Amino acid sequence: MLRFFRNIRLQLVESKKLRRYLLYALGEIALVVIGILIALAINNASAKNSLKKTENTYLSGLETEFKMSKNKLRELIGVNRENMKGAREILNYTNNRNNKPSETRFSELLYTTFAYDISFNANNSLLNEMVSSGSLKDLSNPELRIRLTNWFATLEDIAKQERDLALQRENVLDMFRDDNSSIRQIFDDTGISEQLQLSPSNSVRTNLAMLESPAFENNVLYFLLTSFATETYHYQPLLQEIEAILALIGKQIESGS
Repeated sequence: MLRFFRNIRLQLVESKKLRRYLLYALGEIALVVIGILIALAINNASAKNSLKKTENTYLSGLETEFKMSKNKLRELIGVNRENMKGAREILNYTNNRNNKPSETRFSELLYTTFAYDISFNANNSLLNEMVSSGSLKDLSNPELRIRLTNWFATLEDIAKQERDLALQRENVLDMFRDDNSSIRQIFDDTGISEQLQLSPSNSVRTNLAMLESPAFENNVLYFLLTSFATETYHYQPLLQEIEAILALIGKQIESGS
């Protein structure tokens, strides 16, 4: 094609038909420009499709991670509520000296309420990779990018609250480390001694006197208050944030399908 135009150009120049030569020259330029524009359009379309596929892959992975995190958080909220329930029952006994639990029941309450720390462990493998590689920019929704960027600061705030809750739990447990109480009795009453392959204690010791201790009551109250704050001001807002992120991800996936 170019050779054809070149031959025509030479013929026009030789015949001194300048005007027609200029028109053909402009035609050649126009064809070249059109060809470049078409090539750019094809490349841009291909790049956009590639970015869209990459974004959809990220969105699908993030959706899976945040759904798993949501399930973990709901389970954690359930555990925290059970801990608060146990703390309230203990406080009902400290507030009513004429109604005391059995030794076994008190041991069960102590174990189920204070035996374990609670800690939210979010699924962040893909999000960590995206942040470290700078791939958050591949997400086209600006609100989603902002929420994901702020996610780690939110988790740090949650972790700080959980450390405070763990401290209040330790304050309660520390009261059972002296000579006036018996962790062994709690283990025997709850079956932990058997799990640890320990022989039952030969003597029956009691922890019920702890219910008469104002210090014990104060520590349980602090634990209950911190547990309540953990759910109300941290876990519930975090659950709402996860649901908002999932809604944005779902909307973006739907719009790209």
